Amino acid sequence: MTVMTDIEHPPGAGPMTVRDLEGMPEDGRRHELIDGVLVVSPAPGFRHQKVVLLLSFALESARPPDLEVLTAPFAVHSGDSVELQPDVLVGRAEDFTDTDLPAPPVLAVEVLSPSTAIHDLNTKKAAYERLGVPSYWVIDPVAPAITVFEVDSDGCYQQVAKAAGAESYEALRPFPVRLVPDELLGGRLAG
Repeated sequence: MTVMTDIEHPPGAGPMTVRDLEGMPEDGRRHELIDGVLVVSPAPGFRHQKVVLLLSFALESARPPDLEVLTAPFAVHSGDSVELQPDVLVGRAEDFTDTDLPAPPVLAVEVLSPSTAIHDLNTKKAAYERLGVPSYWVIDPVAPAITVFEVDSDGCYQQVAKAAGAESYEALRPFPVRLVPDELLGGRLAG
């Protein structure tokens, strides 16, 4: 279950900050901060991790040399009140530090799980949009599908593509790559 809370933060101390996250326990959960509110998600399951692995491999194999592909947990920071950890991210090589990405990635990808789906499709999508992330992909590993959102001229996400099952998605942004949702499960479609 995804929990949005600031319970661990002393009452009356104001919103949490990125510095507050440094003191969080290494408990196998993902700790993110959106507008000063702590968001805690459980460790992902098998299907989720399989999609992350195969997607990151496909992106890494196709990426141009000026971009980098990383998987969670790797922090994307914006100011002191936002720290996100996309399941997969693509960023400009020059923007990375050894510990984080203090600039918007060019692509953020979230893989849905029962405990994070509503959060990924709403809260995190809105946060990535506010950060100016040009492309946001959401992948459903249960009914394998990829939904693609891109920023329009007004800075708002619009769904520009969706591929399911054996359909292919021919991405042009942030670089050309062909993806087939069924293949992101590595042949594990049962259960």
